[in-house]
Amino acid sequence: MKRLDIIVEGPSEQEFISQSLAPYLEREGVILSYDVSPIVIHTKPNFRGGMTKYSQLKADILQSLSSSNSDLVVSMMIDFYRLPANVPRPDNYSELASDSEKIYAIERSIAEDINDNRFIPYIQLHEFESFLFANKTGFEYCYGTEDKRCKLLYDIISEYNNPEEINSTPDGAPSKRMLSIIPEYDKVIEGNLIILQNGIDSILRKCPRFRQWVEILCQHLED
Repeated sequence: MKRLDIIVEGPSEQEFISQSLAPYLEREGVILSYDVSPIVIHTKPNFRGGMTKYSQLKADILQSLSSSNSDLVVSMMIDFYRLPANVPRPDNYSELASDSEKIYAIERSIAEDINDNRFIPYIQLHEFESFLFANKTGFEYCYGTEDKRCKLLYDIISEYNNPEEINSTPDGAPSKRMLSIIPEYDKVIEGNLIILQNGIDSILRKCPRFRQWVEILCQHLED
């Protein structure tokens, strides 16, 4: 059986791969012969999630790649926001102006470190919660159209045509904005519910970096 392993940071991303990305790839006819496995990073013995250092990510990537299966594709989906400082970076990293340039540089450095053509690195700009702001449908579904707090969420959607550009300052990241407006927000439960209601097609339209990764995955899976 052909296999696509995607290393992720936590259960929310794991659910997203299973409930949104995998069905999309199947709908597009890309993974009819692939088994898609989202794998949460092992950070401690008997514990997963909450990556704090690059070695944790690398260990899981190499574990997946240890298979001799040539029909294996391994990727990853981790946040740029609060990325561990010891993740490989090029020497000129500090000279790079934009976050997009920095992310591409880190992805290339990780690819060089792993050194396996079955591996596709991907870092989400700025974080997974960007997808919450791809559409207002999910907010309406979870909190209702009468909830006055939704107006504040809609204002963020209006401000950023590309939700991936919602900035990475400590108080301005998408997750922090959600919690400042909806203090009871639960990433695992509500996050994926909101994203499911928004729909992956909406996310692909609004989030160009994510769309590019999905297109690259499709190309590799179709080869």
